[in-house]
Amino acid sequence: MRYRMYGSVRKGLKIEILYGDQHVAQSPYILKGPVYHEYCDCPEEDPEIWQNVMSCPSQEPQITKDFISFPTIDLQRMLKEIPTKFSQTRGAIVHYTILNNHIYRRSLGKYTDFKMFSDEMFLSLARKVHLPDVEFYLNVGDWPVEYRKANDTPGPIPVISWCGSLDSRDIVLPTYDVTHSTLETLRGVTNDLLSIQGNTGPFWENKTERALFRGRDSREERLHLVKLSKENPDLLDAGITGYFFFREKEKELGKVQLMGFFDFFKYKYQVNVDGTVAAYRFPYLLLGDSLVLKQDSQYYEHFYIGLKPWKHYVPVKRNLGDLLEKIKWAKENDEEARKIAKEGQLMARELLQPHRLYCYYYKVLQKYAKRQASKPEIRDGMELVPQPDDRDSVCSCHRKKPLREDL
Repeated sequence: MRYRMYGSVRKGLKIEILYGDQHVAQSPYILKGPVYHEYCDCPEEDPEIWQNVMSCPSQEPQITKDFISFPTIDLQRMLKEIPTKFSQTRGAIVHYTILNNHIYRRSLGKYTDFKMFSDEMFLSLARKVHLPDVEFYLNVGDWPVEYRKANDTPGPIPVISWCGSLDSRDIVLPTYDVTHSTLETLRGVTNDLLSIQGNTGPFWENKTERALFRGRDSREERLHLVKLSKENPDLLDAGITGYFFFREKEKELGKVQLMGFFDFFKYKYQVNVDGTVAAYRFPYLLLGDSLVLKQDSQYYEHFYIGLKPWKHYVPVKRNLGDLLEKIKWAKENDEEARKIAKEGQLMARELLQPHRLYCYYYKVLQKYAKRQASKPEIRDGMELVPQPDDRDSVCSCHRKKPLREDL
């Protein structure tokens, strides 16, 4: 899978999705303004100009909601509390400082390998716009970590995470998965948010009229799916691809081979069930051309707030007690099911475009920086995260680069 851009800077560059030399799909995205190689270090000095060029929304509802509990941010309290409270128990906290558009960090705990995804995104964003000076803690583990309420004593502290929940107070960023996918889109490789849209399977009327699920055994409801599938093979095709949490169930339920993700969309209905937290496949399922049946969940990603049940997906009870009923409804109401699938796809396209994710990251950093009660610093143990040295990229910056301090 690769992409071809054509058009002009003045009118906008369009993206064509290709498989080999064959046209697969026309991307709905149009790139506006100067187009740089992903590794060109050409940050826009004026954030307002950058946000206008990127068509960033003026407000992001989830960001507004997340910061309600934090009118001010006490860095000194965080410096004292987070290393002992969270890094020792969770072991997946990364302490970042962004100063003069340089990224510094130190790892707190031994489970911080996923910092490679956050490093990558912060560096990419810093090559595009001058970032605010800000100091924060990022949780790179699966689960949210801050469960204290605003009226508790002491109250919650603003830890940034990739997944939120109804009972936590973490500030949510786009997941590492969708973040990495955005960067892969810019590098033109497969299995990203754009390539999914060029591989949505047969036309709706030619898809298999059954619901599909494939995945690991990371939640008990997934095992229940397999039992339902065995009892109702005309409605549901569900299988576990790998056992870790419930290994004793493999003999009873069996194990199926991995299926290529593009092959999911040969089925008319997709079942989305939580894993350890929110199932990070959800945005990809929405971008396909199938109806998504989504399990009710306490967990959410940054964009869920923009989705509505029965408009963008079909809701299913937490215990999956009404799943078969919902599949039957979809089969009996084909045109309405198709409409919901299309609405979900269109909304996902709007919310998950690469520029929207960059805007989202920037707005979180911007709002966080404005609420800090003291100036960020480069702390003991922090190291510089360097920009990649890609000599293959030919860069001629049209926008003025901000002044930086020599290192």
